[in-house]
Amino acid sequence: MFSSIQPETGDHKWRRLLDRFVKENQQELAALFWGLWLENGNSQGTIGIDLQPQPHFVYCPQSQIEKLNDRVENRLQEILGIIDNNKPETEVVMIGIGKGEIKLIQFASEPSPQVCFEQVGKDVDGLLESLEQKMSEQLIC
Repeated sequence: MFSSIQPETGDHKWRRLLDRFVKENQQELAALFWGLWLENGNSQGTIGIDLQPQPHFVYCPQSQIEKLNDRVENRLQEILGIIDNNKPETEVVMIGIGKGEIKLIQFASEPSPQVCFEQVGKDVDGLLESLEQKMSEQLIC
């Protein structure tokens, strides 16, 4: 009737690990999102978490996401719509990049990203360093 649960492959393990990392670090990710938003607005693109070769933060320029969307027959149209309609005052939007795939990271921040930034008490560089260190420990695929 129902097949047994298949063992998790490395191709999908990164998604589960990234989901857990985001859940456990929402306040710091929201703070980083807000700090980078204050510095650059959306002029650099959407913040991404690139898992290769070591987990690190990158910017994903809008033009590159649009080109990728064209190459994959508009399967990223929803992601582009979410990015275009992001309300940085209330929600965090990032892109996870791993194993030749991307994953949308989106959550409503409680408290707001601005309040998270104020509460965390670190500047953007400190947040980047802290979160990248945590990622290198927690996001091992």
